[in-house]
Amino acid sequence: MATREGRLGLGKNQLEDDDDDDFPSKGGSNGAKPFLWAVAIVAIAGAVFAGLSTADFIQHLDRQVHSIHCSFIPGAAKEMGESGCRTVMMSPYSSLFRTSMWGGLPISLLAFAVYSYLAYRSIDFALKKTLVKKDTLFLVIAFSLPLLMTVIYFYVSTQLVGAVCKLCVGIYSTSVIGFVMALLAYVKSDQSMASPPYVRWFFEGVAYVAVLVLVYLLAAPTNDKTLEGCGTLAKKDDPNQILLHFGGGRGGSPAIAVLDPLCPACKAFDNRMIVSGLRDKLTMDVVLFPLDKTCNWNLKESLHPGACAVSEAMLCSKDEAPKILDWAFANQESLIEDAKADEAKMRARITEKFPSVRGCLGTAQAKLKVTKSLKWAVANALPVLTPQLFIGDRRVCDEDTDLGLEYTVTAMLAGPRAAKGGH
Repeated sequence: MATREGRLGLGKNQLEDDDDDDFPSKGGSNGAKPFLWAVAIVAIAGAVFAGLSTADFIQHLDRQVHSIHCSFIPGAAKEMGESGCRTVMMSPYSSLFRTSMWGGLPISLLAFAVYSYLAYRSIDFALKKTLVKKDTLFLVIAFSLPLLMTVIYFYVSTQLVGAVCKLCVGIYSTSVIGFVMALLAYVKSDQSMASPPYVRWFFEGVAYVAVLVLVYLLAAPTNDKTLEGCGTLAKKDDPNQILLHFGGGRGGSPAIAVLDPLCPACKAFDNRMIVSGLRDKLTMDVVLFPLDKTCNWNLKESLHPGACAVSEAMLCSKDEAPKILDWAFANQESLIEDAKADEAKMRARITEKFPSVRGCLGTAQAKLKVTKSLKWAVANALPVLTPQLFIGDRRVCDEDTDLGLEYTVTAMLAGPRAAKGGH
């Protein structure tokens, strides 16, 4: 009898073990829950970083200059002036459809929508009474999207833009950590034969993105008044031969850029022109307008010490002017510091790097060339600022040389009729 009861008890225990293999344990996978809450926290952090970046982008849609967030700490004080975050935001990679709408559709807005949905979905899973592997598998697959975009945009930032945004690094970090946490939640969750509603969850995520995009498109500015330009050149001719010919794409439209070789904004502008492909659409000439009181009588204080010396070098050796400008852009900070400490040594540094300017740099003839370049700007009543861009004889408005550069230049190149069509 005892043997029979023992056999019956063994059979019951075996049945319970078999049930545990086929169905999730009562109450769900408690071991996965902490990782799901970690995923939720990380996703919320990603949404905060993306939201701050989007807020900065939207703020600049009024075509004015604003301070921006550029810190690993969400909510930290904003910064003015050039920074990695500003460079990345102004680059053509920060938004989509830049040639068809002013500023384009910010990538950070899409990231905000995705992270918001991931936060919602991970919290929903964490609160479920019965959690299985197929639930968390969806989260792993969903987090693979921001992880893939992290790899792509990290390459774009470091290799194409040449700057890294701290807010972007925050987003990159959350994508990596979130993916790892989701993977651990998957490992800790139970097996099940059930089929979760993957299709519904997928379209829920799509709806998050679609609604935010629709709201943004409906609220985006559509003012095209600046497409006619902000003034024209009064004297486009070049009797003193101070225009530097930088070339461009075959059959490109004529354009003139007014630059200071040691101006950070000019460096950023030049980079945007190159990476956006606009330089290939233009036959570019450059007028030098150094914001350095050493040669520029319009200034009481030098904004970019040493700019006069670099300008002299470019006018002394016109054939090497593009190389000199690229070198000056790449070494702006050190050149300015050298000029502040000892401009003579800074000029010697230029001569050592470009021997072709030897015998010309620092001479009265070189200084006269810079003066004539400045007088060309005065004759055309140009404001004392850089950069400036002219398409033909029409000046691109200052507020259209950053986020709206691709849209504005593309519309101006297409002609007045196309420009009036707007978006």
